[in-house]
Amino acid sequence: MSLVRALYCSVCGSLGMLLFAGMALAQAGITTGSAEITAGSIVTNSVETSPIDMSAVESVDECMVAQICIDRYLWSLYERTRKIDTIRVPEQTRVIVKRKGKTRIVTKTITKLVDEDFTWKDPRAAERFRMSPRDYVIGGMNPSFRVTLYHALRALDDAGLMPGITSAFRDDYRQTIATGQKAQSDRSYHGGSFRGGYGHGLAADIVSVKGETRAQRWVSSEQLWKWVDTHEKELGIGRPYLDRDAPHVAPIDGKEYAAHHVRPNTQQAESRAKKHQRLALHNDHVMSKRARAARPSKAQSRLQTRST
Repeated sequence: MSLVRALYCSVCGSLGMLLFAGMALAQAGITTGSAEITAGSIVTNSVETSPIDMSAVESVDECMVAQICIDRYLWSLYERTRKIDTIRVPEQTRVIVKRKGKTRIVTKTITKLVDEDFTWKDPRAAERFRMSPRDYVIGGMNPSFRVTLYHALRALDDAGLMPGITSAFRDDYRQTIATGQKAQSDRSYHGGSFRGGYGHGLAADIVSVKGETRAQRWVSSEQLWKWVDTHEKELGIGRPYLDRDAPHVAPIDGKEYAAHHVRPNTQQAESRAKKHQRLALHNDHVMSKRARAARPSKAQSRLQTRST
């Protein structure tokens, strides 16, 4: 009896599984066809398929893939760039000088140029954010700016200038440990908290990695920056501070570029305006002196009054 009961339960379980599978397929709306199992053959009944609009799916997939590819490309340019810079380090030294016949010891401050490797700074800041360096450096930039920067760097790459990224997103902490030309920690367009913080970075530092030595790479970087200045309208990015902060680029339709970038023709116009203003002030001064000289003095006025 126990054997028969076991066989019965096994058959019932198999039928139950088949019924459950059939119901699941029906609910899933599988339209490729259905199969009827008979004692001697398998008969396939085709079912009409409803048309599926794939355009929406493809557009989403393309958008997602494009953003992933953009971020990967920007990160590859960041990874291939050496994070070395020359910084000015003040150093105090005591020297002996002679003044008015007397020998004195004075302290002088001498500025030395020292090479600094700042590769550690972004990983340290990313660790504070508890994220990977890639998500910190690239993901912290504004998405639309990442697209603009991507196309600009691709154009530079195609021109043989071999661009590289030394810095992209920076939070307040990362800005405090930056050296050289920089804004206040919370007001940096790289992503300071005053500008919106993470996900709102609108600046990056770019150089050229072309060359075996630092001197060669510096020459290549200068060519890259000049190329950016010439084609900024096509690229969509420009250098707001020009040679005052040469690697720094930002979108040309952004606030930072508009506030700090002055075109050469604008500079000439401002220079001419100031020159005309100085000339007008000089002419006014000369005319006022002549007018004062033409007036009679007080003594002359009294004599004229008495004579009348």
